[in-house]
Order: sequence, then structure tokens, then C-alpha cells
Amino acid sequence: MTRMGDYGHDLEFGVFIEPVARSADQVVGLSVLAEDVGYDLVSFNDHPYSPRSLDALALMSFVAARTGRVRLAANVLSLPLRPPAVLAQAVASLDILSHGRAELGIGAGSAWDGIEAMGGRRLDPGDSVEALEEGIRVIRALWDAGVPGGATFEGNHYRLAGALRGPAPVHDIGIWVGAFKPRMLRLVGRLADGWWPTAAGLNPGDLTAGNAVIDAAAARAGREPDTIRRLLNLGVVDAPARETATELARLALDDGIGTFIVTANDPGAIADFAAEVAPRVREAVEQARLRGPAAAPAAAGSVAVASSPPTEAEQAAPGESEDEQLGVTPTPDDAIRLSDRAAWDETTRPRRDQTGPAVTYTDQGRRASQQLIAVHDLLRNELSDLRHILRQVRDEAIQSEDARAALNEMALRQNDWTLGTFCARYCSVVAQHHGAEDAAVFPHLAHREPQLTPVIDRLTQEHLVIHDAIQEVDRALVQHMARPENHDAIQAAIDYLTDALLSHLAYEEQELVEPLARLGFYPNQVPVTS
Repeated sequence: MTRMGDYGHDLEFGVFIEPVARSADQVVGLSVLAEDVGYDLVSFNDHPYSPRSLDALALMSFVAARTGRVRLAANVLSLPLRPPAVLAQAVASLDILSHGRAELGIGAGSAWDGIEAMGGRRLDPGDSVEALEEGIRVIRALWDAGVPGGATFEGNHYRLAGALRGPAPVHDIGIWVGAFKPRMLRLVGRLADGWWPTAAGLNPGDLTAGNAVIDAAAARAGREPDTIRRLLNLGVVDAPARETATELARLALDDGIGTFIVTANDPGAIADFAAEVAPRVREAVEQARLRGPAAAPAAAGSVAVASSPPTEAEQAAPGESEDEQLGVTPTPDDAIRLSDRAAWDETTRPRRDQTGPAVTYTDQGRRASQQLIAVHDLLRNELSDLRHILRQVRDEAIQSEDARAALNEMALRQNDWTLGTFCARYCSVVAQHHGAEDAAVFPHLAHREPQLTPVIDRLTQEHLVIHDAIQEVDRALVQHMARPENHDAIQAAIDYLTDALLSHLAYEEQELVEPLARLGFYPNQVPVTS
């Protein structure tokens, strides 16, 4: 039995070892040690443009010959310097030689100066994502040796013209993508077997928001979200073992991380993590899963904490004001308006009552508020991406058909942000029955605090206005196909959407962040309506 936020994956632990050429024997020795002390995965970065680094694929092959159990992956391969057809054969060959121990970590490319210096093409963010998607499709086509005939593929970046398929890997190689931005996350949901971010590049709430984007994209592609493994590069871990284990167990249970990769370049650190941290995390997650979805994450050996409304003893100490106590800052409305149309009369918005000095908040409640803001930040980023795309249409850098395709891929277009992005990780059962945030989080808050009902009713009405504004952008793009010289309709539509969405998100945070932190969100308390 798994908890909300937990995809139920078997926990795995890996190590990242820097492939320093001048220390080649040590790199191999640490890899052998990682297998000996029980790690599941050994990984190396891929920096072909760095003269101090060993080639990742050559190193993986050498380590495979020196080990017999541990799996191997690049963390992650740079596709712009690895032609996908050749990469498919190289990784499949390694899988055959290692008896099924090769995995494929892959990325769209970074360090573009180094890539270009080695003869690779510098791609803008949109093209690099498109190239990665094409590359994955090429790789999969060549691995599928059971399909008769040659493989054909015609993309903007890669092509196959009847290429012979094979060799076939001996196991289903996981394609794990290093991704941070929404377009890459949607690619993971559509096509990849795993999401592989690095903790140092994440802000609070990014895992929740990223999982929501991936899950929504997977659902639209007809895939089960829990088939996509979530991996996380931890970096160097120097906190006490029990403290580290508690945090990793929380990441597994709340954010679905199934594979943790620690950076370690000395034997002691590799052995200590395997002996002191990994067993504690496994035990804590196993116990929480046995207790079921209502259980909160707990360190191994600690007392189970039920996911019920907090007692006074569990509450955090109060601060001097609501903002100081809350510790979560709603995004302010900058009051800048671009359109000459107003989506609504902001002066008529209902407001919640301010809380008094005796109110206290739990860490769990604060996390619920932070996650709401994280999802809103995702939408703000997508709006920025959309404005950039429409500027490219205006500048004739891309066609309006491509802009429409990008719009229809975005989370804000899919209603996921109103229909379950926030509650997907915490109330998936309710989301399945009601299909809407309006039928899960909102009723919960109104049920717990009836004075919020006018605010929630207003937010629901504004959802409909924003939906219409997004439709207007789409219609403007359709009109632009017929009259490409006229950009006025597109500009007016995107300015109106910008005003409406940013105003709405700020209002929702101002009114709901504090109640979420105070009341929490407990799925079993949501009133079920027909």
C-alpha cells in the first residue's frame, strides 16, 4: 500500500563518481567498492568537451567488465555530441556485454560553448527539447529489433532512412531524462522512463510542481504516471545519518523519489552512506507503506504519526504577526496591467478575515502552502514562455501553427492547474472522482472554514474567465494563420491573459496560502458530493 505522493517504486541508491582522467584507477576502484557495499547504480557525468574527464561510455564499459551486479548510467549523456543512432547501438552493446546492467541517462545539452567548440550545434531551448524528443524516438526505433523492416524517421534534427534495427538490449533499458523546465518535464511525461533532476538546481516545491506536470503529460499520452521513475542527484551528503535518512524518506513518500544518487569521491563516504543512511531510508519507507496512505513519513524506529489534524503539542510556536508565523510569502500583485480591458472588477473581490496573534502553523501546513505557490510559479513561467513564443511569431521566427502546438502542450491550457495540479499529489482519489481542484481543495477549505466560501466562489468564477482568455489566444493564432501580417489580435489576447492570470494567482495566494497553512489539507476530510 502506498501513500499519496508515493509512486510505490522499489527504493534504489546510486553513487555519482566524477570521471577524472588523472585518477582513472581510483574512479574504477570506487565503482567496484560501490558494488561491494550494496549500491544499485554507479553513474558518471558526460563532459566530452572537458579534457580532464574520461569518456563516459568508455568508462562505463570498463567498469562493467570489473563488476557483476551494479547497474551503470551516464549522469547524463549530452545528446548534441552523441548522434542518437550511434548512441543506441553503443548503449545496447553495453547492455549485452554487461548482461542487462546499462541504463540511459540523457539530456538536451548544456555548456553550449563547449559543445559548439567541439563541432556540435548550438540550439535554443525550444529546439534542444525538440531534438531530444526526436533522439529518444530514434533510439527506441533502433532498439526495437522485433519490428520487421528498416527503421525510418524524419525529424527536424535527426532522420533514419531504413536503418537496420538492433542489436536489441537484453533488458528494457530505462531512458532517464535530466529536466527542469516545463517543456522538458512534459517530454518526460510523454516519452521517458524517468525524471532525473539535481537537488542543487531545485527550489522548494519544484519536485511537487514537476511531478504534477509530468503526471498530467503522462495521462494525456495514455501512460500511467507511476511507471515513470523519479531519480534525484543529492550532491555531497554531510549531515548526520539519521537526519539524512529522515529527509530522504520524506522525499520518497511525499515527492515520489525512487532513486537517490549521492556524490562521493572517497571510499569512506561511499561505505558510510551505504551502511548508515540507505538501510534507515528503506526501513522508514517500508514501515510507512505498511501503515498506509494516512501515515506521515517517519525515521526508521520512530513512532508513526497519523495524517490527522495537528494537536496543540504538534503545532509550531507562534510568531509576532501572521506573516512572521506563516513563514510562507504569497506572491504580491505588481498591479501592472498591459491590456485596456479589465477581466473583472478587482474592488469587488471578497477578502478573508485576518488571523489573530494566537494562530499557529505546522510544518505540514506550511508545505501545503509552499506547494500551491510552486504550482503557481510553474504557471507564471509558462505564461512567460508563451509570451516569448508569441514574440517569435511576431518576429516570424516560428509559425503560428507551432505556437498553437506549444500552447496546447502547456499545463495552463489543459486546466490541470485548476483541475488537479495542486491536489494531484495529495488527493488523487478525490481528483479521479471529481476531476477538479474546485471539487477537492476548495470544498475542504470551505468545509473547515465557511467564511472562505465567498472567496472560493469568486476564485471559481475567475477560473472560467481565464479559461476563456486562453481560448481567445488560441483563436487569435488561428486568425493569424489566415492573416499573418496582423499581429494586433495576438498581442491583445496575450496581454489580456497576462493581466487576468497574474492578478488571479496573486489573489488566490493572498487569500488561501494562510488558510492552507493553518488548516492543512487532509484528503480524508474532503466532503464528498455527488
